[in-house]
Amino acid sequence: MYDIEAVYEASSVSHAVALLQSHPGARVIAGGSDVLIKAREGRLAGATLVSIHGVDELRGVRVAEDGALRIGALTSFSHVEADPLIRRHIAVLGEAAGTVGGPQIRNIGTIGGNVCNGVTSADTASTLVAYEAVMEYAGPRGTRLVPIAEHYVAAGKTALAPDEILTAIIIPKESYAETAGQYIKYAMREALDIATIGCSANVRLSAGTGEGPIIERLRLAYGVAGPVPMRAFGAEAAANGKAADAETVEQAARAVLDDIKPRTSWRASAAFRSHVAVELARRAITEAIARAERTAGAGGVL
Repeated sequence: MYDIEAVYEASSVSHAVALLQSHPGARVIAGGSDVLIKAREGRLAGATLVSIHGVDELRGVRVAEDGALRIGALTSFSHVEADPLIRRHIAVLGEAAGTVGGPQIRNIGTIGGNVCNGVTSADTASTLVAYEAVMEYAGPRGTRLVPIAEHYVAAGKTALAPDEILTAIIIPKESYAETAGQYIKYAMREALDIATIGCSANVRLSAGTGEGPIIERLRLAYGVAGPVPMRAFGAEAAANGKAADAETVEQAARAVLDDIKPRTSWRASAAFRSHVAVELARRAITEAIARAERTAGAGGVL
C-alpha cells in the first residue's frame, strides 16, 4: 500500500495550478514512474498528489509558428521516440528516449518527468541541454520561459516553483536546423539501468574551402559528469570553425576534461568517468559528423 494522503485529478493546466496553490507541498504526478517508486519506498509518506495525467493538451509534438519544436511535457518516451517530427528534425532525442528503462517504463514515463526530477542521469536531459531547450512553466503568475541551463539549479533540484508545472519543452529552430546528433549512454547493463555517464553531441556543417566540411557549430553535453546535466563549452570551442576531421575531434574530446566535474560513486570512480567521457565525446562527435555528411549527401547543407 502507498502512504498517500490524497490524490487530486487535474482537468486542465489552470486546474492543476489551482490545486497546487490550494494544497501547499503537494507533488505533481504524471506517468508515475518516479513518484510511485518513492511512495512505495516510504519517501513520500503522507504526501498529497496532483495528477496531471488526464491533461491531454500537454501531450504531443508540433512545430510552432516560429519553427520551434514544441514537445508537450506529458509526451511519453515511446511517443517521443516514434514521433515523425522528432525523427525528421532531432532524431537523436528520440534515440535518447529509447534508452530509458524498458518498454513499460517508456510507455508510461514522460519527457517532462524526466527533466523535472532534476537528476543528472536523465537520459533525455543531455540531448536537451545540447540543443539549448527552453522550459515552459505555467503557474499562478502566468507562463514563463526558462532556458534549460537555468532549469537545473542543483543536484535533484529545478527552478520550478512549488505552484508551477512544466507544460512544454521547446527546441528553437536555430538550435536544431540542419544539425545531426548522436547520444551514447554508458551503463552497467544494456537496458533497465541508469547511465554511469551519458554524452550527446550535435553538429552543423558548412561546405568549407574544398578540403572537406567545416564544423560550423558543435554542441556537446553530458549527464553524470557533474551535479546537473552540463555543456562542455571548452570542447565545443576546440572544434567550432575547424575541419570536420579526426584531429579536430580528438582535440575536442581531450578538451572535455577541463569542462566536466564527475564524482566517485558506487557505480564508477571520477577517474573512470573522466576516461569514458573522453571516449564518448570522440565517438559521439565522429558519428554526428558522419550523420551530417550523409544528410548533406541526400540533399542537405553541403
